[in-house]
Amino acid sequence: MQQKSKKKSQWKDVWLRLRKNKAALFGMFILLLLIFCAVFAKWLAPYGYDDQELSRRFLPPLTKGFLLGTDNFGRDILSRLIYGSRYSLLVGTISVTISALVGSVVGAVAGFYGGTVDNIFMRLIDIIMAIPSTLLAIAIAAALGAGLTNVMIAVGIGSVPGYARIVRASVLTVKEQEFIEAAKMSGAGDAHIIWKHILPNCLAPIIVQATLGVAGAILSAAALSFLGLGIQPPAPEWGAMLSSARQYIRGYWYVVTVPGLAIMLTIFALNLFGDGLRDALDPRLKN
Repeated sequence: MQQKSKKKSQWKDVWLRLRKNKAALFGMFILLLLIFCAVFAKWLAPYGYDDQELSRRFLPPLTKGFLLGTDNFGRDILSRLIYGSRYSLLVGTISVTISALVGSVVGAVAGFYGGTVDNIFMRLIDIIMAIPSTLLAIAIAAALGAGLTNVMIAVGIGSVPGYARIVRASVLTVKEQEFIEAAKMSGAGDAHIIWKHILPNCLAPIIVQATLGVAGAILSAAALSFLGLGIQPPAPEWGAMLSSARQYIRGYWYVVTVPGLAIMLTIFALNLFGDGLRDALDPRLKN
């Protein structure tokens, strides 16, 4: 009971420090707004994301009934933007979950056992890190084929090395603590020690990396869709919207600008919130 109470108190302190960071709160507000749009897109969007009407092609913003205008197929850009938040947040969340789980296991095993196991795992991670994450994601997506699931797998695999290195560094510190020695003396197995004692004490850096990683995942997914390797039309993914509208940028700037701003604002909000969360979880900032 005392341990649970201590953990609750620690997270309460984190929240109190986070509340003092206005930039982080602004980022969190934008993220909550995006999540709200993604969950209730069916009721918030004035039209379906693929409702086409060629007679209303390229209507400018602030046209009656079309706040952000329409695209080359006469589809409402605002509706597609709202529905597109589902794809961007889903890709960002699932791909980061994949990379965090795989990276945490690799980093925890490498850091806990050390020696040959550590060398083998870390050299493999070094090989992956030698390839730019976006280029690796493009290669994986090209091999697996376009589609939502393949995009999440490609982006997730490309981000594994970052989590592996962060968790390994944390494990190297935590495994020398007295409570780990006590767990070993009590006869607990290695898997139990790693899962129940070590990884819970490495959550803070994982959470921060995951928060910042969602921004990179969304950007990578948008890049893949822009290149035609990601989510395919008519799905209203923001990168795909940019790709299909780029040929009209000179005459109809808003068709490209709106999804571009949506991507920029989302990544900006995630970076603000991630930076604030990192500061809130930093024990050196405790009073």
